Amino acid sequence: MHDKFQMISMRELNFFLSLQVKQREDGIFINQYKYVAEILRKFGFTDVRTTSTPMDTEKPLLKDSDGDDVDVHLYRSMIGSLMYLTSSRPDIMFAVCACASFQVTRKVSHSHAVKKIFTYLKGQPKLGHWYPRNYPFDLVAYSDSDYAGASLDRKSTTGGCPFLGCRLISWQCKKQTVVATSSTKAEYVATASCCGQVL
Repeated sequence: MHDKFQMISMRELNFFLSLQVKQREDGIFINQYKYVAEILRKFGFTDVRTTSTPMDTEKPLLKDSDGDDVDVHLYRSMIGSLMYLTSSRPDIMFAVCACASFQVTRKVSHSHAVKKIFTYLKGQPKLGHWYPRNYPFDLVAYSDSDYAGASLDRKSTTGGCPFLGCRLISWQCKKQTVVATSSTKAEYVATASCCGQVL
C-alpha cells in the first residue's frame, strides 16, 4: 500500500481538480484554461466581445434598490463558478468578491458586472501561475487597501500577496471587519493582515 500511494508514482500530473499542471524542465505552469472554456460555454459567453478589465472602475457596484431583480439560481451559479476559478486567477478575485456580496439583493446592474467578468475571461482564458525551478527564495509580500470603498457600509477592502522570489504563493482580497477612520488605519490593517498571512 505504501508503495502504491507515493507521489512519485503519479508521474507527470497534468490535470487535478480542474487545475492544469504543465511540468517542464525549467518550472511548472498552473492554470484553469479548460475550466474557463467550460464555464464560458455553460453560460453562453463563447461568442462575445471581450473586455480588457474584469470590472468597471468608474462605476462601483451599489445596492440599486430600484433595479429589477434577476434569477437567483443563475446569478448564484455564475458566482459559484467564478469563485472556484479564483484558485488560480487572483486577477478576478476583487471583482468576483464584489459581485458575490450582492447574491441576496442581486439586480440587473450586478448581473451586468458578473457578465463583464466573463467577457474578460473570454479575452484572457490562459492566464495562470508560473513557478520557475531555479530562482531565489526571497520572501516578499505586498499589501494594499482602499479607504471606505464599500458603498454600503463604508468599510475598506484589503488586498495582499506574498511571493517566494517570483513565485506567488497565496493571495487575499477581503473586506475589513472594522470601519477605518483614516486611510492610514486602513493601510495598517491591510499590512497587519498580510503579515499574518506570511507568518
